Amino acid sequence: MDVDRARTFLEIVSSGSFLRAAERLNVTQTTVSARIRTLEEELGRPLFIRSRNGAQLTPAGREFERFAQSFVQVWERARHQLAMPVGRSGVIALGGELSLWNPLLLDWLVAMKKTRPEIALRAHVGLSEHLLEQLRTGVLDIAVLYAPRLMPGFKVELIDEEELILVRAAGQDDGDSETEYIHVDWGPLFNAQFGGGAHREAGLMVGLGPLGLSYILRAGGMGYFRRGVVRPLIESGALEAVRGAREFTYPAYAVYEEAGEHRVELREALSVLKAAVNAA
Repeated sequence: MDVDRARTFLEIVSSGSFLRAAERLNVTQTTVSARIRTLEEELGRPLFIRSRNGAQLTPAGREFERFAQSFVQVWERARHQLAMPVGRSGVIALGGELSLWNPLLLDWLVAMKKTRPEIALRAHVGLSEHLLEQLRTGVLDIAVLYAPRLMPGFKVELIDEEELILVRAAGQDDGDSETEYIHVDWGPLFNAQFGGGAHREAGLMVGLGPLGLSYILRAGGMGYFRRGVVRPLIESGALEAVRGAREFTYPAYAVYEEAGEHRVELREALSVLKAAVNAA
């Protein structure tokens, strides 16, 4: 079976549409249709029922899905292993959301280099859904996410439970009503806890924590950020915590394939990741 056909099949399942799958794969819809038609001819069964609302799996398609996932995962893992640098005993590919890379996953990279130099590392940064797709198709071994969705065959493990605290540029008074609130989109859970649509009143909204923090340091204002990230800035006097402000939890989870738990490299990578959290 051609790996591109398996990937195309899984992309249609994920997106629910031949058209959206073509857009994600950066190919024409005709190419997507041809790949699936060839796949159905090889298997001797229709895999999708197409309609104006998208594409639905047939019973044969639902049965084939787990085999397609396994096939793509094995292919990607073999490709990574064959690309392993000389002198290394294994490879671990880890991805994390943009807001979690500094310092959590940066600490992990440094600790792995010191304690497990024989393991080659592949580091990825991206959005949650994209990282989960890479995990599902075997491109990643571990994804570190804020609010992952559950997937069959994958384990979700809490590794950190940091807080988001309200800070502001130093030198602003408690009663300064002109202090601009910068709303950082920390995800749907934070937005719901924050107060529904209250964040829409913010004069500036950003989707990336480091961007919001850099803005406040340069132009002033206040916003919610991870305690571990702003602690050095508070200690240096660049920022100050807003007294009496509400705090929010910001958990980080490691997601990995259950069947991969037996891999020594994966267990060591998770162990070092947890140790990096405890040392922070």
